[in-house]
Amino acid sequence: MIRIPEDWSKALLKRRVRFAYGDSLAADDRNDGKVPVYGSNGVVGLHDRSITGAPTIVIGRKGSSGKLTWSDIPCFPIDTTYFVDETQTHEDIRWLFYALSSLDLDKINFDSAVPGLNRELAYSLPLLFPPIEDQRRIAAYLDASCAAIDAAVAAKRRQIGTLDALRESRIERAITHGLQESSMQPVGLDWIESLPIHWKAVRVKRVLAAMDYGISVSTNDEGRFPVLKMGHIQNGEIEYAKLDYVDDVPETLLLEENDVLYNRTNSPDQVGKAAIFRKTKGEAITFASYLVRLRLNHRVLPEFFNYVANSVAFLGFARRMAIPSVQQSNLNSTRYGRLWIPLPPLEEQHCIVNSLNAMSLEVHATQSVLRKQIDTLTAYRKSLIHECVTGQRRIGEAELAAAGLAP
Repeated sequence: MIRIPEDWSKALLKRRVRFAYGDSLAADDRNDGKVPVYGSNGVVGLHDRSITGAPTIVIGRKGSSGKLTWSDIPCFPIDTTYFVDETQTHEDIRWLFYALSSLDLDKINFDSAVPGLNRELAYSLPLLFPPIEDQRRIAAYLDASCAAIDAAVAAKRRQIGTLDALRESRIERAITHGLQESSMQPVGLDWIESLPIHWKAVRVKRVLAAMDYGISVSTNDEGRFPVLKMGHIQNGEIEYAKLDYVDDVPETLLLEENDVLYNRTNSPDQVGKAAIFRKTKGEAITFASYLVRLRLNHRVLPEFFNYVANSVAFLGFARRMAIPSVQQSNLNSTRYGRLWIPLPPLEEQHCIVNSLNAMSLEVHATQSVLRKQIDTLTAYRKSLIHECVTGQRRIGEAELAAAGLAP
């Protein structure tokens, strides 16, 4: 049982804090200015007038319900939010920000029709309130401690990004230059500037045995045949979570091992992404019409093609060739089939694939370690906040000094 410090008090949130409603402010009604406009997920624009003091806690009411955002300056929270500033409480606002985060407001309820944070339910939550001086010490300590944790997390995320960039550059080099130094010949086709003199450049359609659109029927939560959709294609591989199903599929549209799927219709920054199917026809899996199946012929290894199809240069060019429409682009099979790709001899393709697979495994293993470290830091940050705002960790002069703060 947690022992409450003697000089702390326990009260329902509604006894000490008021959640004020944000105000309506449509995008067309915003004037040029420097006042941040907050929605439930953060800043959504600027305006010339604020409705809060400073600082302010903005709390998601609809949409990203329960999400907390901090503003150091006066702001304009819109009507999908609540807000708390110094007119809504006598507590230290920065301490209150941490205390509210410990309540997990984003998980406590949903309104009857639209997901949202019910203010009365939030008001019914109990909270421990330390004396104001303790609140200020806790806030200062958590600011310093969380800043250090956040900096460590940001550094690890940058490392992950650097590894992604390194992997992409090595793939790019391998699929256009090979693994060994070679005499190069100018090509100047699409995204390919030059290739080793013994390589060829061919259109995608020249390495295909077949190209097929997927099924265009409604899917259900249950059924006989799983259906892959565009969201299942991630980073060159297929993720099998959250599958829908159909009961009837032509046998010709069941996927076979080493088929490659590409996404023909999606947002401009996602269209064209591809993935290799590593299961067998016996798994009886089909695919939706927003995907196109490429069944490759003897001239190219499926894994080599998959590396090419997901390379930065190829994808960038392919997306420029897509036909734009409202919020989506379409890269039809005809246009995709006309794209140029490098074609090394098969033996060299094997060597390139083996090298890139080994490099990718190493990169992914390192990134996995970094992600676990991020998870550990994130969990520690949450635990630290909880301990401080519940009195399990008392913050005195020694703790402030350890955090680099003058007592």
